[in-house]
Amino acid sequence: MKSIDQWLSEYGESHQNPTNKTIHWICVPLIIFSLAGMLWSIPHGYFAGVLPGPLGPYLNWATLVLMLPLVYYFVLSKPIFLGFIPVVVVVLFGNYLLATSSLPLFATSLGIFVAAWIGQFIGHKIEGKKPSFFKDIQFLLIGPAWLMHFLFRRFGIGY
Repeated sequence: MKSIDQWLSEYGESHQNPTNKTIHWICVPLIIFSLAGMLWSIPHGYFAGVLPGPLGPYLNWATLVLMLPLVYYFVLSKPIFLGFIPVVVVVLFGNYLLATSSLPLFATSLGIFVAAWIGQFIGHKIEGKKPSFFKDIQFLLIGPAWLMHFLFRRFGIGY
């Protein structure tokens, strides 16, 4: 298995252009948020009563699926894993707020998802390189870690 440094280095090769980097800072979080929203929209009545109280609404497909990247990050880098726990909490809470608003969760999430992916492909057109996940699907999980590693470096946190 590649190390986190190898993954980040390889991912960074196709993310050198400042405009593409900026687009990724906007679109990657939006993709994560909107994907969670679409997953949250999947009926999940069979979870009812499993987790009563204020945490009950959070037991849904979004929560379950977001645990998979956390396991992946745990294997690659414990600090990156720990850094993503608050991200998952914010994503889930944001989707809870959206789900309890008057906006349709699935439609809103789908719109954000499509717009963010269009942004990603525009960024790669500007970059002149194909998205990394065309080479290896795991790069879909490395993109968020790549952003996180910049935050860690800025604050002097090893990863």
